[in-house]
Parts: sequence; C-alpha cells; structure tokens
Amino acid sequence: MTARLRIDRTRCAGHGICVLFAGRTIDLDAWGFPEVLEETIEPHALPAVRRAITSCPRQALSLEEPPSPAGRRGTP
Repeated sequence: MTARLRIDRTRCAGHGICVLFAGRTIDLDAWGFPEVLEETIEPHALPAVRRAITSCPRQALSLEEPPSPAGRRGTP
C-alpha cells in the first residue's frame, strides 16, 4: 500500500504554495484551490509532497501513510 495525500478544504485558503513543490501531484482548480492529481503517492514523489505539506501556511495538507513493515512482528 502506498501513501495518500489529503486536503482539508475547510483549512485551505488557496495560497497555492503546495503546487510549487508538488506540481506533479497537486494542481489548482479554476478558483485557485488545490486538487489532488494523484491521490496515491508513489515513493519517489514523497519528498516533494512532504515539502508541500510542511510549506502549507494553513496546514491543510496531510499524508496518510501505511504502517511501517519494520514495526510489525510475524504471526505465529
């Protein structure tokens, strides 16, 4: 399972900073608010998406990541 990008539209003010960092994953709609182009984020795109998330002045972006396999233990 791969990570998923989420936008909290109640927080977003349409600054568009996210597109500067993750333009292949996020685009702006006709009103200047972000739209997720690729909801499922591939590992190679994660650094750009994380930068967009940390750069959002309204903290409207979040990333849902699957649990780390390193933290799992085998089943008996």
